[in-house]
Amino acid sequence: MTKIALIAGIDEVGRGPLAGPVVTAAVILDPGKQIVGLADSKKLSEKRREQLAMLIKQHAYAWALGRAEVDEIDQLNILQASLLAMQRAVAALSVTPTHALVDGNHAPLLPCPVSTIIKGDATEPAIAAASILAKVARDQEMVALEQLYPGYGLAKHKGYPTAQHQQALLELGPSPVHRHSFAPVRRALGIK
Repeated sequence: MTKIALIAGIDEVGRGPLAGPVVTAAVILDPGKQIVGLADSKKLSEKRREQLAMLIKQHAYAWALGRAEVDEIDQLNILQASLLAMQRAVAALSVTPTHALVDGNHAPLLPCPVSTIIKGDATEPAIAAASILAKVARDQEMVALEQLYPGYGLAKHKGYPTAQHQQALLELGPSPVHRHSFAPVRRALGIK
């Protein structure tokens, strides 16, 4: 009996923001159910990402999200927190992949072989699917966090270090969802 290849695409969203978790997704596409339009999530409109996220959830062989919280990012550093979130996404899959394709040049320790692919979200459909799921999930969370912590503009810039966000940090001080290990947040706290 031939074992089918279960190739998981893995990507993260949220390494650069000053606030919120880093969110990852792992997706094993079903070769019999093609999803048209998969691309790097950053190149798609918000509406198109949301449409594709629904299709991915309906038609993928398996998918799961992983995350690392702000305190883990501050404790570990953003790279290690991203790799941890990737491990969590793979562990949450309903099946163990036979191989993982990870966007970028850093590989998490996984229970299967891993290949890293720089700009993989533009060339590998499974990684593109993962980037879409992770981005939609994180963006929705940042919109929700805006309700809890108004004044920063989290729903608009999703926690990235825009001029408006950095000004709000100076005026309001950091919220509980800000990453204290990031330089602009440290400056707002008066730490060099």
